[in-house]
Amino acid sequence: METNNLPQGRIRRAVDELIIAEMFLVQATIESATAIGDGLSALGRQITAGEDAGSAPADSIGATLRGIADGALEPYASRFSYLRDLANR
Repeated sequence: METNNLPQGRIRRAVDELIIAEMFLVQATIESATAIGDGLSALGRQITAGEDAGSAPADSIGATLRGIADGALEPYASRFSYLRDLANR
């Protein structure tokens, strides 16, 4: 009969960290999808509103797209930073 070489505490910690990471991934995915949906709604409003006199539509649409990308990325970045700090304890 083989004995387990890894202490139970390390295995338990690894499982706990995996569960936390999975929960954070689900949470970040939901927040990211919400940010993308909100951004696409804003983009649709910009496109259907037509051009305002004196505005550069490409610039405002570009800014909206950058905002969508930033909003979609932020939940993952903040949770990854937290998980990295947690793993380094």
